[in-house]
This record gives sequence, structure tokens and C-alpha cells, in this order.
Amino acid sequence: MNPLRVLVVNWQDRHNPNAGGAEEHLHQVFGRLAARGHRVTLLCSGWRGARPELEVDGIRVLRAGGRYTFNIAGPLGYGRRLAEERFDVVVEDLNKVPMLSTRWVESPARLLLVHHLFGATAFREANPALASATWLFERIIPAVYRGIDCVAVSDSTRDDLVRRGLEPDSISVIRNGVDLDGLGPAAERFPDPTVVFLGRLKRYKRVDLVLQAVARLRDRGMDVRMVVAGRGDARDALERTVRGLGIGDRVRFAGFVPDKEKRELLSRSWVHALTSPKEGWGIASIEASACGTATVASNSPGLRETVRDGETGVLVPHGDVEALAAALARVMDPSTRDRMGVAARRMTRQYTWEAVATAFEDLLRRLVAEARRHR
Repeated sequence: MNPLRVLVVNWQDRHNPNAGGAEEHLHQVFGRLAARGHRVTLLCSGWRGARPELEVDGIRVLRAGGRYTFNIAGPLGYGRRLAEERFDVVVEDLNKVPMLSTRWVESPARLLLVHHLFGATAFREANPALASATWLFERIIPAVYRGIDCVAVSDSTRDDLVRRGLEPDSISVIRNGVDLDGLGPAAERFPDPTVVFLGRLKRYKRVDLVLQAVARLRDRGMDVRMVVAGRGDARDALERTVRGLGIGDRVRFAGFVPDKEKRELLSRSWVHALTSPKEGWGIASIEASACGTATVASNSPGLRETVRDGETGVLVPHGDVEALAAALARVMDPSTRDRMGVAARRMTRQYTWEAVATAFEDLLRRLVAEARRHR
């Protein structure tokens, strides 16, 4: 079969200092498609000192503008550098703000990829002006993308898109994968009961809830520790929370951790915690599961699909610190910890990036074939 010429439009590539789960997904999937012989080009934003063009994971990466200007620089960069090229399909990786690229890219087939939409959650993270802009941009999604095929990474995201007016029959659910290489249970856990959070330190992630729960367990005589791994602009506020709770001797901020250390933290910790009010999928909880560590998470969209309540972890009402503390104590009981860890590790075997890439490849080929038939 002929290779596809694919243009992906995303806010960032995985080398961007602000890269997160959406970029991990992009490179895991489209890097594999490039390795299978497809010609993949990524149009994304840059940053100070970034190279304007390079190859990453077999993907040709073109950068235009910056974090806050890409919605203008992206179309201009396409017009200057890519308008003369022919693409079989354009994939818009909707991340934070719709780029509307399915309107300004010349391509017979179009696909919208959605991880999750912020909605009112944006006001918990950004300043009122940026949050309002994000909220308003999301309001135009039904009008701009109606009739375009769409991929949602979870049932929760699919349901959100349907509520906003997209046709259910146009939305495919292709769940995320996990790179199982190197992920697995550790030879031994940390000697003290340890909670780990691993991800970007953003206000909407609500890591402060976990810190409050750790303080409550401390007050009840439990010798619990916590590691906060990741970087982000919420770190200063979280450090102030730690000082205010008087748990500075129990919490360690590890900053950005390389893959080897990430695997050690996830596998040696007694429980993984993730208390966002909304996620597209919750890759960190799946990675923890692959390491044989159960997750305590908010019972929120996306997370309730990656944590099987009572089997691979525990779901708690979002914002209920008392329920969160009780769930952490429950999972850190050694017998429960080990039982859930085994079940969590078993669950992850169904999530592989190779399978995700194949599902995308099949969908893209179908869309291109349909577009050619209707010419």
C-alpha cells in the first residue's frame, strides 16, 4: 500500500519545554507511522533558540511562532513553507485552543484529534483573560468541526464532544497506549509508605489536595512520605502549601526526572495519586499501573477510565480531602497495595502504542480512500 502524506498540526513538539501528554501521544503514534514508511510533517510552535526545522522520531518538524502566537504564525508558516506541498490528510491535534487548520490546510481528508477540553477548568489555571479566551474558542468547536471525523482518546472526551454538538457517528474512540519497555514492578518498595505524584505542576492538577491528605495522615500518626515529581509554574505555590501544613520533612520536590528515575519512583512508591478535576486519559496512572503501583484518583472524566475502582486503585469524589486521605491509607496497607498492584500491572497489557498506531493508520487510510472516492 502506498505511504500516506500526513500533516499534523499541534501546538508543540515533544522537545518543547512545555511539552506534556499530548506531545507524548503525538510522537508515540506518528513516530511509529513514520517508521512504517509514511511521510509525516508536524507544524508546531517554537521557543527562544529553537531550531525552525529538524527531524524528530522520523517526523519532519517545522516550527513557527511561539506559545502565544502560534494561532497566527501557524497559518502564515503553512502558507510560506508548506502550501505548495500535497498532503493526503491533515490531522489537527486540538490542544488547548482550536487551530482551525482543517479550514486553512489544503487536503482531501481531515481529522480532528481531541484529548480533552478545558471548559470551566481553564479558569482554575490561567488568568481571567486567557481562561476566557480558551473558553470562548472551545465554544466554536461545533460550528467549525461539525462534519469532520474526530478521534477522542476516551469515552469521557467523546461524551464531552457530543454534548457540545458534534455528531456521535463521526467520533472514534482510540485510547492511549503506554510504553511498557522498562516499566515493571521494583524489587522492593520504599521502606516508608510513600505517595508519588508525577506530572506537570499546574494549578488545575490540584496536587494541593494530595498534600492536604498527607498532612491529615500525619496528624493521625501515619509515617507517610510524598514525592512530587515534575516541573511547572505551580511549584512555588505548592511549596508554600507544604510549609503551611508543616509537612516539609515529609515531602520532596524532585523536579523533572529522567525516564530511569521516573520508573523507579513509580515502581517503588506505595501508591500513585492523581487528583485532576478532568483529564483526557491519565497516562501517568497507566504508567504507574505498568509499574505495579495502584492509583488513588479523583472520580473525574478520563481518570475513571484508567483506574478500576477497588481493583487497580480507588476513585474518590474530587475535592474531598477526607475521602482522599482514607483511600491513600487503604491502598498503602501492604496486602491491598500488593493485590491492586498485580491487578494494575495485568490491566496495562491491553494498552500498547503499536496497537494505537495501527488503529490510527487504519482510520487515516479509510478517510483518504473515502475522500478520493468523493472527488
